[in-house]
Amino acid sequence: MTALTERGRGVLVRAAATPAEIAGAGEVTAAAYLSDGLLTAEHPYTRELRDAARRAAEATLLVALGPGGPGSAEPSVVGTLTLARRESPWAEFAEPGEVELRMLAVAPGARGRGVGEALMRSALGEAVALGAHRVVLSTLDSMRTAHRLYGRLGFVAAPARDRHDHGIDMRVLEWAAPPAPGVAVEAATWPPLEVVDVDGWRLGISGGFTRRANSVLPLAEPGDVADALARVERCYGERGLPTVFRVGRESRPDGLRDLLLARGYAPAAVTDVLVLDGLTAEGTGSGVTVGQASGLLPGVAGDMALDIADAPDEAWLACWTGVKAGAGADLDLARAVVTGSRAAYLSARDATGVVGVIRAAFADDWTGLSCLTVVPAARRRGLGRALTRAALDVAARSGARRSFLQVEAGNVGAAALYAQMGFQPADRYCYVER
Repeated sequence: MTALTERGRGVLVRAAATPAEIAGAGEVTAAAYLSDGLLTAEHPYTRELRDAARRAAEATLLVALGPGGPGSAEPSVVGTLTLARRESPWAEFAEPGEVELRMLAVAPGARGRGVGEALMRSALGEAVALGAHRVVLSTLDSMRTAHRLYGRLGFVAAPARDRHDHGIDMRVLEWAAPPAPGVAVEAATWPPLEVVDVDGWRLGISGGFTRRANSVLPLAEPGDVADALARVERCYGERGLPTVFRVGRESRPDGLRDLLLARGYAPAAVTDVLVLDGLTAEGTGSGVTVGQASGLLPGVAGDMALDIADAPDEAWLACWTGVKAGAGADLDLARAVVTGSRAAYLSARDATGVVGVIRAAFADDWTGLSCLTVVPAARRRGLGRALTRAALDVAARSGARRSFLQVEAGNVGAAALYAQMGFQPADRYCYVER
């Protein structure tokens, strides 16, 4: 399973990693069902709910960890969810290409903190990482709070699949993953300064500025994998750079991640690719077009000017690198990387200067959003959302029909913002490096 952590509202979500976490998942599941009056302590199913060890062995067991009890420095399990592929004994009705969700449970004392939503978002990301094109679950009519959550996440009713088990009517809901842009499109919106081919593997080299521009896209299967690895490592080593691989569903050969880990590589970051389909130009409220430097950015507290240009100026670069890379960033190198593809560069300005930026790059009918940055003094005013909407509007006016962005899987705040705007998980990859 891909390593994953999500933080939000004091909650960490990951695959159960210790016997204590597995046992805690069983107790939380039983406690949640008992608290909701779904069964009694004497019911045989209660024992099955507590048997999280079996679920961890035969499926994917997620746990949400929150602060422990009084006087405890250790986190405790406050929620859990099981993902079952079709071949798992825990999948009751999943079809080929589907992942089934089972036993979503949040401890009674931890409700109202976003635990269930964090678990569900993690599960959708994990499902697409497993190659699923659809996620399914069954629920009772009485679970209205859960239904609202499922609806927010994009689940829809599938009445033809509804089930009647042991005298209980179960409603089936489905969630469909959107088509991912694919590595080629993603790379086209953030091309490295130099590309070296090693037997079909594409090595990006850009002076070490960003992993995206300094990593290997292993999109072909070398004739001699060991020799290709040695050549890749030598290539990066000669430039004084770490060797970084982006590993995902399109990587070749199969099992490359495990091979790299066995060779001494370490996981560096897990990243979700989120997609918004069917772009329409809603209008930024100002009529500003690329190249003009006038207009107001709606949706933020206080007057905020919006600038849209076809190249980043010094203020745009300084805002982005100042927050993302620190004051010592090489602006010339940053400019070279972000201008490697056709893009629009949006800036939000107030009386103090540029306080937020975003980039919308174009490839085929896609736009890739990146570089969203808001300076600390301008946060909590809706600026990130407003800039994202403005970038989508510019992209739609430029002919893009679909948008994607990449966000680290642990960035729950960003994931929640993008989900509210309609973005859905489409793919997941991880970087490994040494």
